[in-house]
Amino acid sequence: MDNLRGIILMVLAMAGFAVEDAFIKASSATVPTGQILLFIGIVGGGAFALAARRGGVRLMAPTFRHRAIVARNVAEIIGTIGFVTAITTIPLATASAIAQAMPLVITAGAALLFAEPVGWRRWSAIAVGLVGVLIIIRPGTSGFDPNALWAVLAVFGLAARDLAARAVPSTVSHSQLAVWGMFMLVPTGLILTPFTGAPVVPAPLTLVLLTGAAAVGCLAYYAITSASRTGAVAVVTPFRYTRILFALVLGALLFGESPDGPTLIGAALVIASGVYTLLRERRLARAGATGIAPKPARVYTSTARR
Repeated sequence: MDNLRGIILMVLAMAGFAVEDAFIKASSATVPTGQILLFIGIVGGGAFALAARRGGVRLMAPTFRHRAIVARNVAEIIGTIGFVTAITTIPLATASAIAQAMPLVITAGAALLFAEPVGWRRWSAIAVGLVGVLIIIRPGTSGFDPNALWAVLAVFGLAARDLAARAVPSTVSHSQLAVWGMFMLVPTGLILTPFTGAPVVPAPLTLVLLTGAAAVGCLAYYAITSASRTGAVAVVTPFRYTRILFALVLGALLFGESPDGPTLIGAALVIASGVYTLLRERRLARAGATGIAPKPARVYTSTARR
């Protein structure tokens, strides 16, 4: 394991996803969100499909209709609708901070759905992280923006996607899931089109932004996949939280965003809770490997785009 290289790849992946989000947000000023997702899904999905076919991966297989994969794809659509709507309607840093609660929801879901052991320490961390989300959203106050609830929808949708992935047959390759997941942006775009507006002819600069979003997103996905294979998962995964830093910088430079105190406090709670949960899972996994604990917890290992 080359942990340093894995960390660098993870940080680059988070920078790439933040740039992709910024391109999508900038494009949404003149292009409907549904059309943006259609474009990225066709271009990015096509690129993934070509790469997979060159590697000898069978794209269409009977397992595509497996209920776990169907559930994963439906959850992907729901989560993507939530996240993309969030980044186009609220500050990038706010949407990214709320989205970082996803690993906490996955840990809770794994305990409730798969009976994975989660002790009081991690349940407490989950509760603190969710309190952080509430501080960011501030329901019932003058600072409450209903559009922030789209990010909450994204958290639960994308967490459900990763939980469903645990039930996917082992015969399904990572490349197949990547291609199918990317192509899910196409039906997502079609679903959003009646609500976000009919397709338009994008200006040259907007077309560059859309192409950049698809290209950077693909590169970031490759980087996050490589990071998980290069370094120890428990070491590189906490660096997913650098995405918030990139979102803060891009939001300030490109859109003049300036998160207020409650948003920063809430984000800090979410990050601290997530990192503690990861470290706790790593410790339990090590204990299980040495025979101290009979059933080690599963470390969050998702390499999904969001």
